[in-house]
Amino acid sequence: MVFRRFLGATVVLCLQSAACLAAGMAPGGPSMVVGGPTKQPHGHYAYCQRQPAECGPNADPSKAPPALDAALMRTVALVNTAVNSEITAASDQDLYGQEEFWTLPTSAGDCEDYALLKRARLHEAGIPLSDLLLTVVRKVDGTGHAILTLRTAAGDFVLDNLDWRVRRWNEVPYRFVKRQSEAHAGRWLEIESGPEPLVSSVSR
Repeated sequence: MVFRRFLGATVVLCLQSAACLAAGMAPGGPSMVVGGPTKQPHGHYAYCQRQPAECGPNADPSKAPPALDAALMRTVALVNTAVNSEITAASDQDLYGQEEFWTLPTSAGDCEDYALLKRARLHEAGIPLSDLLLTVVRKVDGTGHAILTLRTAAGDFVLDNLDWRVRRWNEVPYRFVKRQSEAHAGRWLEIESGPEPLVSSVSR
């Protein structure tokens, strides 16, 4: 019961935050400006070799992103808080004895595993994969980190295992490096140039 009250309060916080952001208060443009093709992260490439059905062309990528209405905000907030609470942060090295092992987690995982699970659950809820894009960023300390980008008609939002809130991409303290192409889940597009970060070290 205590957990349910906590989760409910967190969802309300997420919804309030998303509603404020949807009002257009964030500077720097509501949507990311992506460039040309770039190298797929090593861990994602290996994941695609194991799960090729997860890494092909997306259906109707030219379709406009969904409207950021109350129903969508509630669904996204629920998934973000649920996955963040269900999965325990652990490094790929600790879990699998290697770096960069991307997979759908069951009880523990690294940052990219949280993002993969949120992507899967939101797609099950009806959001197209072309609007759910795995994204690699750099944190303030320079380490690599993976999050999930949600494309909407009101702009791009991010779901992060380090934050219970769903926030605009330009409101988070990250340097954005690259993300999946909305047209093809196995291809990546550049957001900023720079050395490729390692995203498998645990983020708590």
